[in-house]
Amino acid sequence: MKTHFKESFLENSTETLRAIAHPIRIAIMDLLFKNGQMTVTQIYSALNIEQAIASHHLRILKNKNILVVQRNGKNSLYSLSTDNYYYIIETLTNIL
Repeated sequence: MKTHFKESFLENSTETLRAIAHPIRIAIMDLLFKNGQMTVTQIYSALNIEQAIASHHLRILKNKNILVVQRNGKNSLYSLSTDNYYYIIETLTNIL
């Protein structure tokens, strides 16, 4: 493929977009952008989904470094690693 982008950038970009590309994960990112840090309990309650489902999607986002986790006693606080990930969603909103 002829492009000015490095292959590593193309692969990483694709993997990151794939990690974001799920309705629950987009909703999680929206919640975290608006609320800052949230626990898994706050997230699954706000989205009205099961805890296991929320944890699964949080793990995917965390593994791609889209989210960061900070321990606070017994709780884990999730937040976006950078607001730039939310801007991807905003861009899609403007396009669609």
